[in-house]
Amino acid sequence: MYKRILVANRGEIALRVIRACKELGIETIAIFSEGDRGSAYLDLADEAYCVGGVRSNESYLKIDRVISAAEVGNADAIHPGYGFLSENAHFNDVCRNCEIDFIGPLPESMEKLGDKNTARKMAVAANVPVVPGSDGLIEDVKQAKKVAAEIGFPVLIKATAGGGGKGMRVAETEDDLENALQAAQQEAAAAFGNPGIYIEKYVGSPRHVEVQVIADQHGNVVHLWERDCSTQRRHQKLIEESPATNLPEETRAAICEAAVRMIREANYHNAGTVEFIVDADNNFYFIEVNARIQVEHPVSELVTGIDLIKSQIIVASGEALPFSQEDVKCEGHAIECRINAENPDKNFQPCPGKIEHLVIPGGLGVRWESHVYAGYTVPPYYDSMIAKLLVHRPTREEAIATMLRCLDELQVEGIQTTAPFHKKVLTHPEFVAGTIDTKFVERTF
Repeated sequence: MYKRILVANRGEIALRVIRACKELGIETIAIFSEGDRGSAYLDLADEAYCVGGVRSNESYLKIDRVISAAEVGNADAIHPGYGFLSENAHFNDVCRNCEIDFIGPLPESMEKLGDKNTARKMAVAANVPVVPGSDGLIEDVKQAKKVAAEIGFPVLIKATAGGGGKGMRVAETEDDLENALQAAQQEAAAAFGNPGIYIEKYVGSPRHVEVQVIADQHGNVVHLWERDCSTQRRHQKLIEESPATNLPEETRAAICEAAVRMIREANYHNAGTVEFIVDADNNFYFIEVNARIQVEHPVSELVTGIDLIKSQIIVASGEALPFSQEDVKCEGHAIECRINAENPDKNFQPCPGKIEHLVIPGGLGVRWESHVYAGYTVPPYYDSMIAKLLVHRPTREEAIATMLRCLDELQVEGIQTTAPFHKKVLTHPEFVAGTIDTKFVERTF
């Protein structure tokens, strides 16, 4: 087992990893930017080093500075959290070349899965359903028109690199195709440095269902059931829950088994998430693999009782998973609301600033994941999420009721947050009935 781990991240996830390490008896090294200097959670680490200026590209994304901090701190391993360098195969490789373990998959697995076209081919090889589409990257408009004619309009043009909805365009007709193709390529090149795109049949208004998996280095692959992440805006998740409501049991079993097959095909170790879309007839199709821990991982922790961060560390150190698939039960219902420093009434405009007053909700089955406190100043340089509010209750109905009570209790003064918007979603008849899809928020609010 490791003696010292460097946490290559900030905020809520950095605090989460530090806490897990403390419980395992592992010392921690935190890093921070000038924008995060003085953050309270840094005091919980055994050491903390500044790695640069306020912006990510001056600090958290500086591979040489992160590695230097790990070497100065004598770290055995680096936990990347999510975002920043967490899915950077080059950083992963540099860590290992410096004889520092990267708590995540092998670089080659990460690189292959990071390319959506390659990942799609791996899914096919693993007998995991994929949306009908091009066999490889699209080279020109002529090829695009041929593929689109074969699979039928509308079609979805997707960048092979990156995520977050960038490099994606829908073409309703052949007349739309050329412009959509060009726009997707340009956006992908600008965002990811890779203009490669491919084409899929467009599945309108699907559900977004993902499966949490973890795999050790001894051939054991286990899923921790599924999460429904359909409540999203512009491809950014707002609310996640487990289990997915109104999902037939046979579909649920099949989607979890498909995720395990995908992970085996990729020779993947550590925690990861296999994402799918589910159409109105409960047919599911592979989207991608997120080769890291996810923001919403506590949802799966609550319904299974398994600490995913500790599990990550255990399997990265070379130990076998201490549980089998038969041990992993899904009990009760969990919901997570992402509390962002944004103003929902002004098109979710970021709202950095000082938190003057903070009242955190509590009670049975409530979990609050956050690094903020009264007096904390939310910086304008990073993601706007300031907290994750989770509840776990025996039924979905009870979980919704508890979450609404918690959102009423939550008081954040000095900045605007998305908490009032979450209440609108949770009380909407479509959400209550569990009949939402990925277009629900944009269609309704």
